[in-house]
Amino acid sequence: MLTVTFKRLNALAAVPRPAHPGDAGMDLQACEQLVLAAGARALVRTGLSVEMPSGLEAQVRPRSGLALKHGVTVLNAPGTIDAGYRGEIGVILVNHGAEPFMIEPGMRIAQIVFAQVAQVEVATAETLSGSARGEGGFGSTGR
Repeated sequence: MLTVTFKRLNALAAVPRPAHPGDAGMDLQACEQLVLAAGARALVRTGLSVEMPSGLEAQVRPRSGLALKHGVTVLNAPGTIDAGYRGEIGVILVNHGAEPFMIEPGMRIAQIVFAQVAQVEVATAETLSGSARGEGGFGSTGR
């Protein structure tokens, strides 16, 4: 098992923990109060920074309950936190709902999921090998 270490940057910060054994995601909580107007977006502070082993990334993902009940979601989902980043974790929330949404300290605003990252070597070429799909893009499968 890999160890991920969180640092509290704010007295109101809550360290994420799995709610149930085997859960993929852990809830991130706000450490500040703000009103997210209908149609608005904001960077919501968590009061946490994280240290994780090289070869991992943290993904910040929406919470389904906020999306369904209030139309509030993570704007750049999934947001990526690289292993070398040591700054505060912020969550970009957007309110797609019709009403303002109040964010309170301690409110669960997103999930954090850790995933392995493939380390690749980048090369350039004049041509690429062919494939069955070729250059077919958006909508090219006929569905």
